[in-house]
This record gives sequence, C-alpha cells and structure tokens, in this order.
Amino acid sequence: MAGRVLVVGGGGREHALAWKLAQSPQVQQVLVAPGNAGTAGCGKISNSEVSVSNHTILAQFCKDHHVGLVVVGPEVPLAAGIVDDLTAAGVPCFGPSAKAAQLEASKSFSKAFMERHGIPTARYGSFTDPQQACHYIRTADFPALVVKASGLAAGKGVIVARDQDEACQAVMDIMKDGAFGSAGETVVVEELLEGEEVSCLCFSDGHSVSQMPPAQDHKRLQDSDLGPNTGGMGAYCPTPQVTLTDLLQQITETVLQKTVDGMREEGTPYVGVLYAGLMLTERGPKVLEFNCRFGDPECQVLLPLLQSDLYEVIMNTMNGKLASNAPVWHQDSSAVTVVMASGGYPGSYKKGVEITGLSLIQDMGLQIFHAGTALKEGSVVSSGGRVLSVTAVKSSLELALQAANQGVAAVGFPDAVYRRDIGHRAIAHLKQHRCVCVDVMQSSEASLGSLT
Repeated sequence: MAGRVLVVGGGGREHALAWKLAQSPQVQQVLVAPGNAGTAGCGKISNSEVSVSNHTILAQFCKDHHVGLVVVGPEVPLAAGIVDDLTAAGVPCFGPSAKAAQLEASKSFSKAFMERHGIPTARYGSFTDPQQACHYIRTADFPALVVKASGLAAGKGVIVARDQDEACQAVMDIMKDGAFGSAGETVVVEELLEGEEVSCLCFSDGHSVSQMPPAQDHKRLQDSDLGPNTGGMGAYCPTPQVTLTDLLQQITETVLQKTVDGMREEGTPYVGVLYAGLMLTERGPKVLEFNCRFGDPECQVLLPLLQSDLYEVIMNTMNGKLASNAPVWHQDSSAVTVVMASGGYPGSYKKGVEITGLSLIQDMGLQIFHAGTALKEGSVVSSGGRVLSVTAVKSSLELALQAANQGVAAVGFPDAVYRRDIGHRAIAHLKQHRCVCVDVMQSSEASLGSLT
C-alpha cells in the first residue's frame, strides 16, 4: 500500500491526478507540490511546500514522510531527471527517464527518432543556423511553414506561418532575438499539414502500450477557433472522428507501439504516459508532436472516464504488468471540460480576482479542477492565466457540453474568458454520420420495398 502519494505540479492536470488517486482505497493521503486552492485541504488531498526542483531534498522529504509513490504532472521536471534521481534514491516515481523524455524535450531528437523508425510525421529540417533554416523554407517543394523551437517552451514554441516571409521572421525571432531563450538554439522547420488534430495517449510499461480514449484539445482562445493560441481552452473525449473508424488501432500500432518499441531498441525504455499529438491527413494520421505526460486539459476529460483505480494502473505500468492488467474505461459516456481564463489571457492579466459559486458546481454533479487559483483570507482568488476548468460526464457529447457550459455560467468570475463550443467539430461529425446512417437506412428500405 502506498499510504502517501505525492503529485508534482500545480495546474488543472495535477488537481485531476490528485482527485483520481484519492479515490483509491490503497491511498491514504495525496500531497500536491506546490498545488493550488483546489488541492489545499480537500478530503485526502492537501498541499506541500517541499521543493520539487531540488531532487535531493525531495527524495529525503519522501523518505521522512513515508511517501510511497511520486507522480509527475509537468514536462520540465521529467526533462530535468526527477524520475532518474528519485528512483536512484529509492523513491518510486512515475514517468519517463530524462533520456526518454527527450521525445518531448527535444523536437530535433523526436523528429530524427521518428525518421529512424518509420513513424509517420511531417517532412522537416533541423537547423542551428538561421540562414540555412530560411533557405530551406524558401526552397522546399512543400509548404515549410511550421517553425518550432526544439526545446521546451511551455507549449508556446510553435509558429504556424501564413507565408515564407512570416516563417523566416519566426526563425529570426527564435534564433537571433531569443524569443524562447535556449529552447530556440535549434529550430525545426516542418511541412504544414492539413486536417484535424487529435490527442492519442497511452500508458506504457516499456514493452506494452494501453491506449486511452482519443481526445481533442482546443488551442484558440475564442469560439469557432478564432483568436490567439493558448495552453488549451477545453477538451472533450472520446473523439468520434477516431472512434467511429478503425483509426485508433492503426494509431496504436503505427505510432504508439512503434515508438515504445523503438525507444526500447535504442536502450531507453519508455515507462509512463506517452502522448501523441496527431494530424488526421488525407494520407493517414501523422505525428505533430510527442509529449511525455498527460496533456492539460486532456487529463481533465480522460481521468473522469477511467473506471479503473489510477493508483493500480500506475503500479501495473511501473511493474511491467500492463499487458495482463489493461485499464478499463467507462463506455457510452462522453466528457467535456471548459477552461475559464483570466481576462487578458494569453497576454497580461490581473491576479487576485475573487471567484465565487464553486459549491454550486458540485451540487450540479460537475467537477471543478483548479489551476491558477490561490486561497486569500478564506476566499478563492485567481493567480494565473488559466484559472480553472469545469468537467461534465454525460451519455452524449452534446449533453456533456451543455452541462459544462451551465456549470461555467454558474461561476462568479469577473471578466473571465471561456469558450462555449468545445467539441463543435465532433458534434458536426456526429450529425453528418447520423445523416449518412439515415440515408443508408432509407435507401435500403426503398430497395426492399421495390422487391416486394
């Protein structure tokens, strides 16, 4: 029995992880470092002020406080070797090693890895010289308009340019002006792919993979996918664009399993959550990026659909027992999460805005996951750009979106920014699918009628 589990991070993803872990009868207490207002003294869950950047101090804290498992939410500690260091100190830690986390931490490594193992992805070039990158943009026989800082840039290091001039300007901003610091010392220039984006995640024990239901994030700030890019304004799960076809099996075999096999063959077993961001192109699914952890806000729709005990799933993953203990997911249910952000986000925004009405959400049968929140004199106030998300689980996607929107409307949060159309592509896809099914049935009935 773990007794105590420590979750590293302070966003909505980490609140969702703590919330799900606390449901396990095998877990007595969940500590979250640094956590937020939602994880501050909520049943089994409480916050900890322990330093998560100093791995020596963290390891000693875990031993002193009998922490039997550490679960890492964000990518930066994983890339910094938190799993390697805690494991070496005898503290079980869930997530990939620093070497394995290169799949996310270095886009240059990731693209070369996919090329070596025949994993479908956009055509690309990797550069340390801005002039060479611009030459590539202007001479490629495909639209080389996606410019990426190779290193970790908090989800902001990707520019999708409208033309070659804008792409070259992006290269200069990143490499010469240091827009993303050391993360932009190498840039990757990619082919612009057309299609729909989906997030396909799996648990991996280094040999087997167990896929999660596919999800879709919404990056743009405003309805109808307008406005600036953000860290994510909402998500839904599952995505019918994938589940109503045989694509999920294809993605599992040609991307997820192939990646885990390739990492093991190269002497870097991948243990943890593997996230493939994919574009569904006319030529099949292609990988846009890998992440080495749960997405945020995808985590907030995935974990409410997980029927299995998350603590047991993690232990089976760490102990190489996924193949015989596949996680079970709720069937015939859909989840939608809507993110509420501070006015002005993703630019400058005010902090310390009081948030009210949160108890109403619980009464509505919805779940709130806190992100940029803090406690001030007994009240919950905003402390970040993305402040909280409201998640609804219902029998259909339309009902889940309706319920989540009702929940958001009940929150008292002045000048909050949020979308009302999360899942709009899927709802359009479902309507089209139903129309096709009705047409097929009517044509079949007409054919039968002509035979009688």
